[in-house]
Amino acid sequence: MKTICEGCQCHLPEDSEAYVCSYECTFCSDCTATLSNVCQHCGGELVRRPRRPALAEATKSDLTKPQLRTWMVWAISFGVWTLIALAGTVTMYQFNRMRGWPRNFGTMLALEVSQSLTYAPLTPFLFLLACRYPLRAGKWRRRVMLYVLGALAFTVAHVALRGLTYQVWDTAAAGYASAIYDSSLHKLRIRWDLFESLFFFNVVDDITGTYLPIVLVAHVLSYYQRFRQRELRASQLQAQLAKARLQALKSQLQPHFLFNTMHSISALMLTDVWAADRMMTRLSDLLRLSLEAERTQVTTLSRELESVNCYLEIEKIRFEERLNIVSDIAPETLDAHVPHLLLQPLVDNAIKHGISKLPGAGEIRIAVKRVDGELQLEIRDNGPGFGETRSSQHEGLGLRVTRERLESLYGQNQSLELLTPPEGGALVQVRIPFRSQRDANIQEETGVDALTPTS
Repeated sequence: MKTICEGCQCHLPEDSEAYVCSYECTFCSDCTATLSNVCQHCGGELVRRPRRPALAEATKSDLTKPQLRTWMVWAISFGVWTLIALAGTVTMYQFNRMRGWPRNFGTMLALEVSQSLTYAPLTPFLFLLACRYPLRAGKWRRRVMLYVLGALAFTVAHVALRGLTYQVWDTAAAGYASAIYDSSLHKLRIRWDLFESLFFFNVVDDITGTYLPIVLVAHVLSYYQRFRQRELRASQLQAQLAKARLQALKSQLQPHFLFNTMHSISALMLTDVWAADRMMTRLSDLLRLSLEAERTQVTTLSRELESVNCYLEIEKIRFEERLNIVSDIAPETLDAHVPHLLLQPLVDNAIKHGISKLPGAGEIRIAVKRVDGELQLEIRDNGPGFGETRSSQHEGLGLRVTRERLESLYGQNQSLELLTPPEGGALVQVRIPFRSQRDANIQEETGVDALTPTS
């Protein structure tokens, strides 16, 4: 669930209202009111998003994620190096026992902790440095020099911690001695010669055995994170491209039905002025509905039927008793999500190529029902039917754009078929996934995909 408004970029608190479209674009209540409940990205209808306690916990975890990630690096560093120190101590102890070299376990543990655990406070800094400045094609020379200097600094820091925490082997005295404390004089005294020998003794192992592996792990994680970000960005661009294409396709339909309506009005202008005036009034209502949903791509079936009925009232004024409309709409489908302007070009196609060709009365039947998890919409007329001119005559702009919009919205999970019923006439059947507003709320609250067919 998104926690940032895509309109004003403000944070959405746990107890605030949020509104989402079918593509899960999220807006606050103020931006939703300003946008008139229409998503500014995809044109989808904005509906209220339900809140639940689990989402509040998820929001809190998202807000604290960067801090936890930093502390996680420190915890993993100390945990891993502690295990390495314990494993090294046990290994050395068993090895000395097998050789018959008695050695105190506590002494070996202190030596191994001094050698290995001193890497723990250095590892997070090195890891974060490598993540912050990874090797890149345009800056690799400077970065390589940075890592060379970092390797020397890492070794110096480890040697310093090693000398401060435990004794160092003194070759001249053939025994262990402190690099910072003179036991004979009982005072602090820095033995630079011991630090120097410890540096040359550890430099190769520190760089090849510790420094480079840490840098390698940091680079792998850094490149993986950048790869995921590029994938996310690519998917966002692809979604924006799909939304732009849908809007372009819809913009072709709006003037298409407007021109058809204007043509119907002009046909009556000289024969029946009062009928033409009523058609102009209904056309203004139709344009108002169209402007209110100008940027909407997906709406509910009830709103789509409102727009279609307004268009049909215009056509009934033109055809009078020659046009009869029969609706068979299942009640449970009224809040189903459908593409805006889905039915209008299909109805217009039935009137233009069906009803207008009849010398007598004609009938258009609009049926909508749910079938096995799909929404099935049928537009049937009793006109002359498709015949042999289906491709050239009936696959006009309206049907072509409708097919492309369905493919863009639903991919292969849709169909638009032109059929000829046994009793004659023409039948256009559309199948799309059934998704109602209630199903969307259930999916949001439970995480169960409401599009999955149920038996």
